[in-house]
Amino acid sequence: MKRLILALALAIAAPAAAVLPDEMLPDAAQEQRARMISKDLRCVVCQNQSIDDSDAPLARDLRVLVREQIRLGKTDAEVRDYVVARYGNFVLLKPPVEGDTLLLWAGPFAVLLLGGVAMILWQRRRPAATPDSAPLTDAERAELDRLAGPAD
Repeated sequence: MKRLILALALAIAAPAAAVLPDEMLPDAAQEQRARMISKDLRCVVCQNQSIDDSDAPLARDLRVLVREQIRLGKTDAEVRDYVVARYGNFVLLKPPVEGDTLLLWAGPFAVLLLGGVAMILWQRRRPAATPDSAPLTDAERAELDRLAGPAD
């Protein structure tokens, strides 16, 4: 029973493993704000993790930077703007649709569309499979019957 409780406690605490105790703010409300901001910022080393989930040293530096900005009294938007100003829109897990991120947003749809067009063109150019309409000769029929063996 103790092992089950320990396993459940570790499973619940796993998502919070990246944020170290020395990074946390003493004020619970400020820490909650920092966590919410951190969940929207990408670890530029891991790329598919938020800085809140990443164990990378750069993610730790970004978490500390976010908390420093919060301690200075910055709003959530000002903190995000500060981080984006230093690292660019790439640091956002959901970057805005702008000229430099348009390919990021439209790229998957463009690839899907081009793939669909290519499949249609390939299908149209491929010769249709038509069965051979010439009947078998007597010799071919006899050979076929011989190969098929006696019917049971």
